[in-house]
Amino acid sequence: MRAKTGRINGALIALLTVMKGLPLAYSKDMQEDKETVFDAADSLELAVRAMTGMVADMDIRAENMARAAGSGYSTATDLADWLVRETGLPFREAHHVVGRAVALAEEKGCALGELPLADLKALHGDIDRRVFDVLSVEKSVASRTSFGGTAPQNVMQQVHDWRDRLKEEDGGKRG
Repeated sequence: MRAKTGRINGALIALLTVMKGLPLAYSKDMQEDKETVFDAADSLELAVRAMTGMVADMDIRAENMARAAGSGYSTATDLADWLVRETGLPFREAHHVVGRAVALAEEKGCALGELPLADLKALHGDIDRRVFDVLSVEKSVASRTSFGGTAPQNVMQQVHDWRDRLKEEDGGKRG
């Protein structure tokens, strides 16, 4: 899927480059658009079929997904954003504080949200217990409320919108 995305994006860039160079009238250069457009369409069709089959046969293990989501210090950005928002620290400095926090968490073998408050305060004196409000995966996901964000209400709205759209497109045959 990842490789097909690159191929389809490449076809788009090729097509845009051909179209950019055309004069205002029809030109023989337009014959150069066919190969990439048809290849991109074939690649997309194959990718959609593959993903449809994969999702249909997928066995979701929520506990494994939750564990994976919390690995790799995925809330580090949330910590940096909190430092900027709550303490007024410039982002470039917050980035350094977070780097030290991640190194400390790695050393202790724990997640950022499991570091004691005293350890976090030693990294930056303005950190207080409110920081723990942003250091969980659930809160990180829920905080992304802009369009396309991961907040549960955003996801449910997209599910609702797409179900409605699919019902309209197939005359209400889908449930």
